[in-house]
Amino acid sequence: MSEQGSALTTQADLAAGTGDASEERSHVPSANENTHGNSGATGAMRPIPRISIQVFCESSDTGEVFQRAAEDRRLAKAHLTVQMGGIAGAVEYFRESPTPNLIIVESAEEGERLFAALAQLAPVCDPSTKVVVIGQTNDITTYRELIRQGISEYLVAPLTPIQVLETISSLYVNRDAPPVGRSLAFIGAKGGVGASVLAHNVAWCIGERLKEDTVVVDLDLAFGTAGLDFNQDPTQGVADALTAPERVDEVLLERLLVRCTDHLSVFTSPGTLDREFDLDPSAFESVLEVVRRAVPSVVIDLPHVWSAWSRSVLLDADEIVIVAGPDLASLRNAKNLVERIKVARPNDNPPRLVLNMVGMPKRPEIPPKDFADAIGLEPSAVINFEPNLFGTASNNGQMLPEVDKNAAAVKAVEDLAALITGRSAPAEKKGSFLDRLMGKKSA
Repeated sequence: MSEQGSALTTQADLAAGTGDASEERSHVPSANENTHGNSGATGAMRPIPRISIQVFCESSDTGEVFQRAAEDRRLAKAHLTVQMGGIAGAVEYFRESPTPNLIIVESAEEGERLFAALAQLAPVCDPSTKVVVIGQTNDITTYRELIRQGISEYLVAPLTPIQVLETISSLYVNRDAPPVGRSLAFIGAKGGVGASVLAHNVAWCIGERLKEDTVVVDLDLAFGTAGLDFNQDPTQGVADALTAPERVDEVLLERLLVRCTDHLSVFTSPGTLDREFDLDPSAFESVLEVVRRAVPSVVIDLPHVWSAWSRSVLLDADEIVIVAGPDLASLRNAKNLVERIKVARPNDNPPRLVLNMVGMPKRPEIPPKDFADAIGLEPSAVINFEPNLFGTASNNGQMLPEVDKNAAAVKAVEDLAALITGRSAPAEKKGSFLDRLMGKKSA
């Protein structure tokens, strides 16, 4: 990774005009520029490593933003503290204390007064410490001079928690590392609501309709159905990886995955009761990290359990889909899940709700509108009860579109796949006028 300016230059360096150079930008990063497309949509940002960060603010609003950022799942390994006092407070503090990996200081000063204040900070900083400055002036000249003097980044207030996370990530995550795929976690509000079936079919649609390489990870180790749904019976799978996560790399992953189509592979569960799986959450994190480096989309089929590892996997996912039935137990459990997820992931999109098996004959149901009002979340999809379609697909080891591509449930699943990936299916190519005139198919 190329250095972005590892530490402030000393006062002597400033006088001599030395310091690190940086690639020039056309403007200073600002919180007013939304680079995500929608609020809280952060894509597949890598977790920030185990570093120490100390923030010295001048305004309470900035301090509040950093407190919110500190609660984010991607900062779970880092240690972030927030104090008031700005640059002067940082200078006073670090005269008696060692500097952390990253110092973030806020200042309302401009021009030479800002540079003079930073010159007081330079002598108390370790050479390896990175410094980020938060200012009030959106000025490219100021930005260039700060970068030349060794500042790692200059941000313009007001900030957002996502901007804070992206800035820290850009300093400590290897830019040359390959991108990681987005993880999409499916969980049922209760057992038997069809979360696994929908997870598998959404993954199939992402691979076959959207033409994006996808892996289904079946984490229901004892009772998983991915092997059955995709008509596969491998001798090895995800359990072998989880019991020896230190051995998992791209080569071993390729051996353990079962390729179903050109764009879809499955990491199957054993689906047997010959052993128990009391595994450390770090094993799941390690294995899923390898999978995410391999493909753009990873669909995680979570069982209906609440344990340390399942909670960790769920809350670490980039997108969460809760599948519920239109009944009271689903309503209670879905509400609990939504509330817990929103508290644990304040800077992420809220989870998506799917109501499945709606309209079952002779069964009293909670209407979708009442269900949504009680939870405070509009359903991303409402899928009607179609026992013939789902039963045939299950018994034949097929996906729903392979049984009836025109079914209403298939359209709902395809729309859900497009929604959670932010992509749409490529338009079908039409043949030339002469081809159509002669009844030939387009290549």
